[in-house]
Amino acid sequence: MNHKPLGQTGIAIPEIGLGTWGYHGGAEPLRAGLDAGALLIDTAESYGSELVVGEAIEGRRDRVFVATKVSRNHLRRTEVLAAADESLRRLRTDWIDLYQVHEPNAAAPLEETLGAMEDLVDAGKVRFIGVPNFSVPELERARNSMRKYPIVSNQVRYNLADRSIEGGLLAYCQAHEITVIAYSPLGRELQRLHDCDPRNVLAEVAGEVGKSVSQIVLNWCVSHEGVVAIPKGNSIEHVLENCGASGWRLPAEQFRKLDEGILFHRRTEFNSALRRLLPAGATPFLKQCVRRLPPSLRRRLD
Repeated sequence: MNHKPLGQTGIAIPEIGLGTWGYHGGAEPLRAGLDAGALLIDTAESYGSELVVGEAIEGRRDRVFVATKVSRNHLRRTEVLAAADESLRRLRTDWIDLYQVHEPNAAAPLEETLGAMEDLVDAGKVRFIGVPNFSVPELERARNSMRKYPIVSNQVRYNLADRSIEGGLLAYCQAHEITVIAYSPLGRELQRLHDCDPRNVLAEVAGEVGKSVSQIVLNWCVSHEGVVAIPKGNSIEHVLENCGASGWRLPAEQFRKLDEGILFHRRTEFNSALRRLLPAGATPFLKQCVRRLPPSLRRRLD
């Protein structure tokens, strides 16, 4: 398993980790991933997966890098401190390696939220502070709000079909040594990537390099400077397949084929802001609607 630096912390983390959003595989697939070298697990208080993560890391906590998140409705100071304690209890650990603000929330002052997280670092309950889903202006504000510690990561959606962060955010993170943690690196589901592959380039490249399509897609993602990925696998087989995406690199010709052959899109900041305003309960309904559309429309709405 290849490793990459985490920001400017001086430590390295696996370039392929274990995502647990929507996870329902139990502890065994996670343990298999840890045994295969994917010693990075990402969870969140809102995912409902902290308990199973705590079960999976039992007996090996000192070797696993655990990342979790405080929900956007718990961003006032006392709420952040209480949420961290609850996450520690569910994870059955004394410290969180990476504590992240799940989403920006204009109703809670960012300075107050990050100040509480810095206090958690001082207390030894948190090692590093990160953010997910922050735009460049939001990252700038977050970095300027920090009094003692840096923002080390930004967890954002990134895959072959959704390359929105290439519009400036990726370059910003690379320039400021902020690690990009790519979620949904296989798309919301692999079929959505096939929808964006009218010439069947994924299968062609997979055959040329002797890897699975999932491994090809993940390797493309982590081939970018400063990017690690946290795919989800609900079975031991899928987790081990994902882990096999590390330890090698796509040849330049195959990388070019993917870049040129996959139909991708880049969301605007306005589009991303509108998505944040959607009520949580609307997401499953919208997904069902999108699945019924023809591939040409599905790929535009991914």
